[in-house]
Amino acid sequence: MKIALAADHAGFEEKEKLKSELDSLGVEYTDMGTDSNASVDYPDYARKVAEAVAKGDYERGILLCGSGAGMAIAANKVPGIRSAVAWNEEIARLSREHNNTNVLALAARFTADYEIKNIVKAWLDAEFDAGRHERRVEKITKIEEEDE
Repeated sequence: MKIALAADHAGFEEKEKLKSELDSLGVEYTDMGTDSNASVDYPDYARKVAEAVAKGDYERGILLCGSGAGMAIAANKVPGIRSAVAWNEEIARLSREHNNTNVLALAARFTADYEIKNIVKAWLDAEFDAGRHERRVEKITKIEEEDE
């Protein structure tokens, strides 16, 4: 699995810690920034990851910012992206199983290091259940298509 990874300044430290966890899980990733805790604009990084995932260059993306919300909102503006903020393992797993999320957003300021690792592992391990959920995800795609 190839992951596109990015954070803004609020998520920088957690992103750096997460890289060692991804290494230990054998997950290939590309760090798309930021490279310090100097103030940056989260939409720039969300867009970079979301576009790379939407193009198919990466299977999934992980974004970190203070609350996770800004990154998820920005990523969801890119057609083909389904991003959710996950604050625990169950939400992460359900976002994959029910919503087929392809970008995970994390709240670096409100989530403990160990929990971020657990959330990411749960999300990476989960697969889309399709079935009754597939028609709902298809309706999301249809909304995107109608807006184009």
